[in-house]
Amino acid sequence: MSEQVVAPRIRGFISLTAHPEGCAANVRGQIEVAKASAEGAPTLGPALVIGSSTGYGLASLLSACFGYGAPSVGVCLERPSEEDKPGSAGWYNLAEAHRLAATEGRTLRTVNADAFSSEAKEQVAAELRAMRGQVELLVYSLAAPLRRDAETDEVWRSTLKPIGRDWTGKSIDLRRNRVTEATIEAADDEEIAATVKVMGGEDWAEWLRWLGAEGLLADNCRSVAYSYVGPEATHAIYRAGTIGRAKEDLEATARELHARFEPGGGGVWVSINKGIVTQASAAIPGVALYMSVLFAVMKEQGTHEGPIQQIARMMRDHLGPGVTPSTDEEGRIRLDDLEMTPEVQSEVARRMAAIDTDTLGELSDYAGWQRYFQQLFGFGLEGIDYDAQTEVHRLLV
Repeated sequence: MSEQVVAPRIRGFISLTAHPEGCAANVRGQIEVAKASAEGAPTLGPALVIGSSTGYGLASLLSACFGYGAPSVGVCLERPSEEDKPGSAGWYNLAEAHRLAATEGRTLRTVNADAFSSEAKEQVAAELRAMRGQVELLVYSLAAPLRRDAETDEVWRSTLKPIGRDWTGKSIDLRRNRVTEATIEAADDEEIAATVKVMGGEDWAEWLRWLGAEGLLADNCRSVAYSYVGPEATHAIYRAGTIGRAKEDLEATARELHARFEPGGGGVWVSINKGIVTQASAAIPGVALYMSVLFAVMKEQGTHEGPIQQIARMMRDHLGPGVTPSTDEEGRIRLDDLEMTPEVQSEVARRMAAIDTDTLGELSDYAGWQRYFQQLFGFGLEGIDYDAQTEVHRLLV
């Protein structure tokens, strides 16, 4: 037992601490949404979520396990508590998910390992064999800063940079809460290739190939990975940048794999999702400002969604048992449909052109963006006594 008061220590887009009970409360809220959305739906067979501890990956795990009753395995790389040092937010998210799964008699397993490694694949295989089932849903939601080759030990690192020329535009200084102008240097060819290696479709395809060879994929297995398009205003630093190049590779991989899985009744898709607050997106200059404005507009129009609302909608309308996905002309599921309406984007563009430090609170929901960011780490949630001591040593039961 090790109880202590856990205070937020947030520096820009980095949080040095996570609150165990706050993370637990966040997970409980998401599970409520998952259950309500899937009420009355058929049960789903075994699910595997690669990148399962935060954001869309966590929402996918909770939706599959608690919404659709799927025996579920998650893969992530999170830090448990050590002595008096709290664990990571992802660890605490999964600790609560495991606790509730055990309480409700659900099957949930976590492989805490580098998803790119052969060890992770072997551990996943062992868990799936213990379940005596084949994967019916595989979600690939990995947001990794680097990838280490399992055989050669070579390391590739992803970057968030424009391609072709430097980018300069409006951004938020997260330390001083001011609208500023930021500049990012253009990536070189090596950085582009490395980002595709880390964030592209190669590892996703390898997981599907390896599990298939091991006899661990159901004939009707469905698989999805997540991407983002966004408006023209963010293209230079996202869709037309290094990450965008990787996402293009991801989408090309999906089209190739879909042709292999479709004859058996399965399929492989990329889902284009709405912009949300993540630690990764917070690090991209310009994106926090865009999202702050976007959230304000979508809340005013009553169409704002967080990760669990989107994934619940994806499962209900596209990937749940017995549901046929609706796709665009490129074969992609579009969960960004509410973000990309002309009504939303025209108002966002108007506000982005006018916004400065003095109008930040008036034209955007920056306060909401900050609250969402704090909640990633278990802070800023109602009903939590942050002055009280809390147990920091929590296990994945």
